[in-house]
Amino acid sequence: MESVFGTIIGRESEQEALSAFVAAPGGRALVLRGDAGVGKSALLDHVVELATAENHRVIRAAGVEAESELPFAGLHQFLYPLLTSIDRLDDAHRGVFDVVFGRGGGAPPSVMTLGIAVLDLLSLAASQQPLLLVLDDGQWLDTSSTEVCGFVGRRLTGSSVKFVVGLRSGVPSGFDTAALPELPVTTLSEKVAERLLDMRHPGLDPQIRRLVLDEAQGNPLALLELPPYVHGGLAGRNPEKLFGYTGIPLPLRLQQVYGARIKSLGELVRAELLRGALDGVGAGTAADRTRSTRYRMRDADEAAACGLLDIDPLNGDFVFRHPLVRSTVVQVATPNERRAAHAALAQVHRDDVERRATHLAASAIDPDEQVAATLEAAADSATRRGGAVAAVAWLTRAAELSESREERSRRLGSATHVAAQAGQLDQVRQLVRSDTGSGNNDSPASVVASGYVASLEDGDLRSSQRQVFAAIESMRDVGVREPNEVLTRLVDLLLGINLYASDEDAWERTHELLDSLGDLVSSRSRVYQDAWGDVGRRGAGVGERVERAFAGLPDLEPWDVARLSVAAYHVDTLSRYRPYLQRTVDREVETGALVNATTMLLLIMMDQITAGEWDEAERTGQRCLELTTTHRHTLFLLHTQAQLGLVAALRGRINRARELQATVDAWARPRGVGLLTQITDAIGTTAALAEGDYEAAYLHAIGITPPGTFTPYAHQAPRTLLDLVEAALHTGRAQQARTHALAAQRAGLPHISPRLALTTYGALAITTTDLTEADHMFHRAETHPAAPHFPYELARIRLAHGIRQRHTQGPKTARRFLIQAMETFERLGAPTWTERARAELKASGLTTHTTSAQLAELTWQERRIADLAASGLTNKEIGERMHLSPRTVSSHLYRVFPKLGITSRAALRDALGKISGDQNV
Repeated sequence: MESVFGTIIGRESEQEALSAFVAAPGGRALVLRGDAGVGKSALLDHVVELATAENHRVIRAAGVEAESELPFAGLHQFLYPLLTSIDRLDDAHRGVFDVVFGRGGGAPPSVMTLGIAVLDLLSLAASQQPLLLVLDDGQWLDTSSTEVCGFVGRRLTGSSVKFVVGLRSGVPSGFDTAALPELPVTTLSEKVAERLLDMRHPGLDPQIRRLVLDEAQGNPLALLELPPYVHGGLAGRNPEKLFGYTGIPLPLRLQQVYGARIKSLGELVRAELLRGALDGVGAGTAADRTRSTRYRMRDADEAAACGLLDIDPLNGDFVFRHPLVRSTVVQVATPNERRAAHAALAQVHRDDVERRATHLAASAIDPDEQVAATLEAAADSATRRGGAVAAVAWLTRAAELSESREERSRRLGSATHVAAQAGQLDQVRQLVRSDTGSGNNDSPASVVASGYVASLEDGDLRSSQRQVFAAIESMRDVGVREPNEVLTRLVDLLLGINLYASDEDAWERTHELLDSLGDLVSSRSRVYQDAWGDVGRRGAGVGERVERAFAGLPDLEPWDVARLSVAAYHVDTLSRYRPYLQRTVDREVETGALVNATTMLLLIMMDQITAGEWDEAERTGQRCLELTTTHRHTLFLLHTQAQLGLVAALRGRINRARELQATVDAWARPRGVGLLTQITDAIGTTAALAEGDYEAAYLHAIGITPPGTFTPYAHQAPRTLLDLVEAALHTGRAQQARTHALAAQRAGLPHISPRLALTTYGALAITTTDLTEADHMFHRAETHPAAPHFPYELARIRLAHGIRQRHTQGPKTARRFLIQAMETFERLGAPTWTERARAELKASGLTTHTTSAQLAELTWQERRIADLAASGLTNKEIGERMHLSPRTVSSHLYRVFPKLGITSRAALRDALGKISGDQNV
């Protein structure tokens, strides 16, 4: 705004930077940040001129405060001129745009998925002519669009697309953390400010001139706008009284200037401006021209004449001269005037559920069930598109407008549920206060909310358990006859609390309660009931039930996906579903569903631990720590630390493992968080085994479950089967070890999960005195189809079997198993176990440098891929199991064939059978 007749005053350094930006080869992004009115728009106009001269295609957009809560409204502005190019994209990317722009159904895409689609669209559009994207008032861009723009802006290198953003300082924005290069736009120096004022307003009275310079403080917009206002009848006043807001921030003083002009307009013109402002009509040259349903201001020539409006040269519509004008129009209007304008705009947008809801929410005063239902529908729409924050706001407003206490409580319950899934604990508390304030102290909404807050933030499981249990009993006793959403939420919350508490009495009472509810409990909740409690006694068939539930994946809510994945983890089939979790978790983080996101990250981490991907598990854990610390989710924070402690123990980092063990145990044990105290016991067992302190390992293991049985509802009891057996054998407790292995067999653990099958067969093999049975059970363990998915357990079984073979069958027979165990431990990064296997290998007469690669030419990964290919899996199926791309799988097979002396997949099975030793680890 500091330009005079096309010349920008006092911005030489900024102009040089912008010239370099436009002239630089390849794509890049730049943020211009400065106070309101400091001249960002003028600099954006300048960069447009430069780019136009360099034959760039320019697309402009502007953030609109009225649309800051409408998901993807800003992105629609940018992409509207490119809609014709969308049809040239592939089906997947067209589908992404259909979802976010409401033209089709489906799950909302993650920021990464949508960002990649946008990058492809921009690359396509820029293939013929370089492209410049210009965004003014980026601080008002909706969160969803900001996240995508930030993602795109960081990945423009190598393209022909440039992206420049203007941001107002002091207004929080998603661009604050987007890590884009910035060019600060500061106020003008005193000397330059005087020059600009004198050029634009020559001959000012010295007293007025000084007043303008003092009040403007180098802000170009104020320098240009204040003099006419001062001359407009106020010049005769005492200069100290010209502005009634001495010492307040400059933008408010400018609103006072515009406010005087607005109030001087006729009533009909003010109403027209108010409707335009509340609907987000654009300001300046970046006015939004993309939405045909945007309110069009008419008969507002009076406002244009006094400098409040401009005419868009492309379509002739009125636009606001500056965003501050738009803000001031709203500020000076009375509440009744704003409500009337919103009511009119709701009618304008009657076919757009979310925009209509925005205006209805603001126009209503008294309870209105029809309006409340419209807001609820808008919340559902926002939830499907990933707009959790908007959904909570609309549901809360719908509750306020509900005509009955029951509907109010139900809608508050829905708002609480969405807020809880988003991890907005402060919002959850506020919703609880809203509900209890109406007398519903024990309403389902308040119970759900209190349960989430107490559990996540404080780890207070006992009181949450009592409250939720009582709420379910109350619903049962008042005669609920049909399944309903509120009851399901309460049941699932109770099961989740029980999972973390791991208390036998509480679980037994819960089973009795849910049995009394019969068919009121959903089939998915029954899966959670059986998998999350005592999988050793109730886990038979859970894996198949989880698989059937996941078959309906497109229709599952994100929280159901997370809960089913917890069930899959407990029956050791999570690796099948981990790729979906990895695709989904970024979307959950970016759209604010933090409880789901944290749960998914924890699950990914735990599956990575199980699969032997310990480096990746530690990275996932660090990401989880950042999320849980930032959002004060203490329960998840300690759960993450417990899992990191387990990884440290597996890797022989004993001091770190014990430090985390002590931290988690000190917090969890007084609160009765049994899930975590069991993990701390498992950390102790694992660390002691890594050190070779088998007596300590045994004591830790029997703290989880005594030998010969599996403590009910102790989820670590079956998982530490091999630990207890191995520790018992090494401490001279062979009878206890055998008893425990046989107990696992009698309990049917091999039928519950593939990991339990592997460890049960391994335990039976290393505890029997019958050599034939030992060989048979070892063979069952080693050849189990899922054995490669559990490399740590398989390597331990091979090590134990190799030691036994060396003593009973001779060193030559033992070498294969010892080499495979050593290589697996080395690959996993378990140095103490590696040294143990190396010592046994040395005792067998081989040098410790001998590897199975010398016995057979395939690497571990090549062998595993070859085995899977020989079993009939396609490259895509192998990639899904091993988390590789089909192309990478193909490359590995390309190297495998010549090593085996074959030329086709069909020959794999026979060729692998000729290799001395099995390398499946």
